[in-house]
Amino acid sequence: MSFVLRWPVKSKMLKVGDLVCSLCWEKNNGLERVFSGIQPTGIPHLGNYLGAIQNWVRFQEEYSSALYSIVDLHSITVPREPKVLHQSILDTTAVLLACGIDPQKCIIFQQSKVPEHVELGWILGCLTNVPRLRSFSQWKVKSAIQKSEGSVGLFTYPVLQAADILLYKSTHVPVGEDQVQHLELAQDTARLFNKKYGVFFPVPQTILNTTKKIKSLRDPMAKMSKSDAQALATVDITDSPEEIVLKFRKAVTDFTSEVTYDPSGRPGVSNLVAIHAAVTGLSPEDIVRQSVGLDTARYKGVVAEAVIQKFAPVRSEFGRLQEDQSYLKKVLQAGAEKAKELAAPVCLEIKRMVGF
Repeated sequence: MSFVLRWPVKSKMLKVGDLVCSLCWEKNNGLERVFSGIQPTGIPHLGNYLGAIQNWVRFQEEYSSALYSIVDLHSITVPREPKVLHQSILDTTAVLLACGIDPQKCIIFQQSKVPEHVELGWILGCLTNVPRLRSFSQWKVKSAIQKSEGSVGLFTYPVLQAADILLYKSTHVPVGEDQVQHLELAQDTARLFNKKYGVFFPVPQTILNTTKKIKSLRDPMAKMSKSDAQALATVDITDSPEEIVLKFRKAVTDFTSEVTYDPSGRPGVSNLVAIHAAVTGLSPEDIVRQSVGLDTARYKGVVAEAVIQKFAPVRSEFGRLQEDQSYLKKVLQAGAEKAKELAAPVCLEIKRMVGF
């Protein structure tokens, strides 16, 4: 079970300056706002759903305000075909709606339609030093993959990410383990701005995802990824039942037939157990007890069926929405208008504070 930090609180996660920043929460009329974003770089996969999207559905009920952004500006830090990117924006929107994101309960919008993101990104970039950005592990990894130092956009996108969060005076941000470093930049930037220009931003708090990181079906030591070159490694939310069965049948395990949960000793089988537990809501221990007498070959079929059942309604609704692209565009347009209503006065006040 995950937990959420509320403003104002005293916690070991808060620094001394954050207690002062509880004043920002008071100025926000006690509003708790969660913000998160997803890149439109292909159909979200099983790991995206379990690690983020299913929590977003819950947060829109738990928080007084929730914003979910299709962060297309972030997606072009690596080359994208314009037509493919455009379709990916609509497909990602369709998937989110099919999974239960409700435009009446939250704001779902396309990042590039709200120019204040870029304006604040520039201002915050002028408060961020180069060594801090060079220290980001994702910069090092992605640069290595591209076999170069990459683009300026790839280098500075954590600053834009901080702007995405702070622009709405967000109080809570759900993150995976690989994004903690990025949220820390947003937190430190909020503190620095408040110190330099006056108390304005709440310091956004981390909501850590408690779901075990879903691994590649072909390499259980690596996380499941949209960019994996092996088609059998990743289960997309919209995969057909036949595709799901094939991918799990080909999943890498080991030479022991018993179903056990031992992530360090048996990563392949343990990844299957973690997936099975996540889609059913059971614990890994419960899954293992239920699987006594099954060998791993038969167990793969059980896991595949559980995933098929989980995503059957999502796949059906996605297909329906994909046929109605005008509706998807209307949802994004309405969301952008709502987001801009929130962002414009915040950005205007920031400009005034800075001296523009």
